[in-house]
Amino acid sequence: MSFFVYCSCMATKTITLEIDAYNKLKAEKKAGESFTAVVRRASFANAPLTGSDLAAYLRSGGCGVSNTYLNAVEEAALHDPIPDDPWG
Repeated sequence: MSFFVYCSCMATKTITLEIDAYNKLKAEKKAGESFTAVVRRASFANAPLTGSDLAAYLRSGGCGVSNTYLNAVEEAALHDPIPDDPWG
């Protein structure tokens, strides 16, 4: 007589979180939900936003900033360069 054993096991990893990160994760956890489920439904930014990203967002109508205002800011920046040592 042969016996077949089927085991459906997922690999696991143990991680260490600082208390503030754990509390943030715990606050997102719904009743009966595992921490794995919380992490799976989380979304993380791929890269930090740049000034160009912000300008594109504003030009697309974000926050109601007009193109006239943005053009004025860009024009002013041309005549007000960043100093070599802003802290000096």
